[in-house]
Amino acid sequence: MKLEDVDVVTWATPFFIATVILEILLARFGKARANYETRDTATSLLMGLGSTVAGILTGGIVVITTLWVYEHRLFTVPMTAVWAWVAVFLLEDLTYYWFHRISHERRIWWMSHVNHHSSQHYNLSTALRQPWSGFLTYWVFAPMPLLGFPTAKTAKAGQLNLLYQYWIHTDTIRQIGPGEAVLNTPSHHRVHHGKNTTCLDKNFAGVFILWDRLFGTFAAAPNDEKLRYGLTTPLPSQNPLTVNFFEWRRLLRDVRQARGLRRRLKVLFGAP
Repeated sequence: MKLEDVDVVTWATPFFIATVILEILLARFGKARANYETRDTATSLLMGLGSTVAGILTGGIVVITTLWVYEHRLFTVPMTAVWAWVAVFLLEDLTYYWFHRISHERRIWWMSHVNHHSSQHYNLSTALRQPWSGFLTYWVFAPMPLLGFPTAKTAKAGQLNLLYQYWIHTDTIRQIGPGEAVLNTPSHHRVHHGKNTTCLDKNFAGVFILWDRLFGTFAAAPNDEKLRYGLTTPLPSQNPLTVNFFEWRRLLRDVRQARGLRRRLKVLFGAP
């Protein structure tokens, strides 16, 4: 079996579950700074399961679409070269940065991302709190096959990017020394999940925090206040259906109530 035929995120699922259990045990015995709440953790795990199932059911559409884009590519990138592998990983990470940023800054995309931020706890299970509608946003990575990167290679880069982001969802690891300057780390990503005023819309990076430093969205963890996690207005329920689709209902309601096309477009593409 070739590497590009393996979905590393799916194969890593037993590791995800094992490390969540390990962090829970370490926290119970005072060896970790993690805070777990049973219903919140169960919701995160169910959302992760639902996201995986949705990905399997819609994977064919994504593959067909990206293959069509690749057939109309502008160039052909030789993936036998080392620079090509470096380029596909860096470009995927840069694309993720902008996709993630837009998902916070434009409401039509926020509705499929807000559920990831709905937990008021920050632990490894939070990383698994993924939307069931991720297939609606894969189009943002279309420029990569259009530029000539094979779809299997871009998909693999995306899987590795997502896999990397799992370990940064923890309060247990504080800092990693010099790596803080280049990589997205638990310290940086805690800020991203914070609902403190100074943390909102900061640190959108996937793997490399350099993008945030370059584009002015970086913020270090505050020293004078405790981080508080979750949405500024907490959800009334931990029901996975509510967590996944509450913003969809709100958005549709606001679009219906808006008068005229201009106002409706503002609701869709304005800030959350």
